[in-house]
Amino acid sequence: MRISELSAATQVPVATLKYYLREGLLPAGTSTSRTQARYDASHVDRVRLIRALLESAGLTLARVRQVLEVLDGPEVSRHHLLGTAQQAITPEPPEHPDAEWTRVAIQFVDRRGWQIPPDEPLLVLLGEQLRSAVAAGVEPADETMLDPYADVADQLAAIDVQSVPEAPERALRQVAVGTLLTDPLILTLRRLAQQALSAERATR
Repeated sequence: MRISELSAATQVPVATLKYYLREGLLPAGTSTSRTQARYDASHVDRVRLIRALLESAGLTLARVRQVLEVLDGPEVSRHHLLGTAQQAITPEPPEHPDAEWTRVAIQFVDRRGWQIPPDEPLLVLLGEQLRSAVAAGVEPADETMLDPYADVADQLAAIDVQSVPEAPERALRQVAVGTLLTDPLILTLRRLAQQALSAERATR
């Protein structure tokens, strides 16, 4: 297909596609003349991935480039590829996190048997979230609070990982975009379930 047809297939303006080409986000097509090239289904998938990462996932151009570099680089394990997608959507950790609460988070995941590297940014994030919850008097940061939530997280993770497609580009899109779009969905379901359970108990 020509670039105009690629534009029609992806609903992305030709000018934007040319920008992706200039930035190296979109691989060049097969040259058919000095000024023209042909594109195929792989280009359609790549454009959809770029759009999903930029628009739905809200990533910066720099982060999109990092994800695509891993995708296009030497063959890596599926685990590493999906880790790259998750890292891209993880918020930046606080500039000055509380080291003690980070240790609490590390000890918790170790006790759960989760194989998480100690430098994982999500551990810092978890530590800060625990610190804030305890400071607000919500719950004690121990297994009484965390284990039931972690049990549910295990179930959610099993659903998430099982749903990831085999094709690398689609897998990246599912992890990066799917996680961001289902996070608020899970939050809404939680609140609906709270209402339903509260109503049930009120009528007993």
